[in-house]
Amino acid sequence: MKQLTKAEEEIMQWLWQLNEANVASIIDKMPSPKPAYNTVSTIIRILENKAFVSHRKEGKGYIYFPKVKKDEYSNQSLNKLMNNYFNGSFKNMVSSFVKKNDMSIKDLEQILKELNKEK
Repeated sequence: MKQLTKAEEEIMQWLWQLNEANVASIIDKMPSPKPAYNTVSTIIRILENKAFVSHRKEGKGYIYFPKVKKDEYSNQSLNKLMNNYFNGSFKNMVSSFVKKNDMSIKDLEQILKELNKEK
């Protein structure tokens, strides 16, 4: 799976949230200053070329929808981060986040509790 640029990822975040939308609807949801219509339209075409987005014709326009699930992309991104910066070690990655974010033992216990619930 290809990596997304910051701008592409921002548009994907909106599409994941909306499930499907036309360009104008995506722009409406974005905070000010809003990007130009042509900018968003171009990014969506790039996302289609990367096989992240598809569309269907509706009236005179198009409705766009994600082809890649958010959790699929986030898992791939986390794995890439772990492999590139933490020698492929999940333990090293989590340890780094804990140290940098000054997490307490209580926070860690809560995370472990949540993980154990999911098993």
